[in-house]
Amino acid sequence: MLDKDGTGHEGAFAALEALLGARLNRSQSDRELHGRDEGHFPLMPPDAVVYPETTEEVAAIVRICAEAGMPVIGWGAGTSLEGHALAVRGGVCVDFQRMARVVEVLPEDMVAVVHPGVTREALNQELRATGLFFPVDPGANASLGGMASTRASGTTAVRYGTMRANVLGLEVVLADGRIIRTGTRAPKSSTGYDLTSLFVGAEGTLGLITELTLKLHGQPEAVSSAVCAFGDMEGAVNAVIATIQSGIPMARIEFVDQASAAAFNAHAGAGWADAPHLMVEFHGSEAGVAEQAERFGEIAADFGAADFRWAVKPEERTALWAMRHNAYRSMVAANPGCVPVTTDICVPISRLAEAVEGTAAEIAASGIPGPIVGHVGDGNFHALLLPKVGDAAQWEVAMKLAANMAERALRLGGTVSGEHGIGMGKVKYMEAEHGQGWAVMGAIKAALDPGQVMNPGKLLKGN
Repeated sequence: MLDKDGTGHEGAFAALEALLGARLNRSQSDRELHGRDEGHFPLMPPDAVVYPETTEEVAAIVRICAEAGMPVIGWGAGTSLEGHALAVRGGVCVDFQRMARVVEVLPEDMVAVVHPGVTREALNQELRATGLFFPVDPGANASLGGMASTRASGTTAVRYGTMRANVLGLEVVLADGRIIRTGTRAPKSSTGYDLTSLFVGAEGTLGLITELTLKLHGQPEAVSSAVCAFGDMEGAVNAVIATIQSGIPMARIEFVDQASAAAFNAHAGAGWADAPHLMVEFHGSEAGVAEQAERFGEIAADFGAADFRWAVKPEERTALWAMRHNAYRSMVAANPGCVPVTTDICVPISRLAEAVEGTAAEIAASGIPGPIVGHVGDGNFHALLLPKVGDAAQWEVAMKLAANMAERALRLGGTVSGEHGIGMGKVKYMEAEHGQGWAVMGAIKAALDPGQVMNPGKLLKGN
């Protein structure tokens, strides 16, 4: 085991320096940069940061670290929220920023092959001339390797699915330095265990992803977005449920509560009513989009929707969704002097109203701000809890609210995280959600990583 500054493994660091030269960095500034994500956890810097350029270098790094018993933690864009990439036991952080190439685009097969450091925005820039796009949109400009590792989703998951549905295959470096490939470029397969799905969502605890084969989608002929206000939260949530159950193929349907709308007004000059809102988007043909929008409008009106605002021009839609993606920053700016604690749950669509209303009632009674937003079209919503800096009593309240959200999700047949993942923040709920299945996950971990070097302290019991 390393001591605090990593000096217990100088031989391993010498081997890494021989392999990488200046691409091994042990400076305090770089270590601290890789010791924070966008969650609320304290600083946990690694003992060193390495910047590989090839899969073979990643394999060599892992072999060196495994022989020395040093933890290995993958790093993409640092946008995770549950401490996924923090070095809880020290070790080596593998930063994939130099492995950020779009390797190949196959328009006829609707497939792209990319390195893990490519961000979703960079990939879609590359695809502009092809008529295709990659749809998974978690809001942050996350790396695709990180998105696969956390099984990310986002605003478009209700239409296009999560990363699980959009990763066809992977190249992975295992804990002993072996390089394996999972999946193919074919649309489906019935050959053996689904190893691709095993690594998508494994949070780097089983291996490091060094290449991804991704499913692409055709850019829609027509796109239309809108926002509308509701008299209360109940009306907005019930409109979502009715819309999904009616079979309207929504591309996005997002809920924003009253506090979030106020933050948008203050931060972005939205000019919205002081009320809960739904933000929606439709993809398809001109006729199809018009029909979907009309049907949604009728359903929403039945639940008290008003003040419809349509965004048809690309720049209007971009501004609308940029505001939604910047919700976190807007809410933090509206609550200065607070520590942001963000959490998410996901429930069956039939239990969405119960989950949202129960959460909102508890937050309202707690005495701390807690705006709610969500990708409610697939039953997923988020609360941003905002206890005052240094206020131990408010911090305890925030932790209790987050715990109650997780427990409520399980009672309603849902999951403690539909999007953010487990990391180190939600390990305590894994047994309640998965039962003996969690022990099976541990057995897989033990088989693939007996030395417990791959991202320890995350996802699994005793890891």
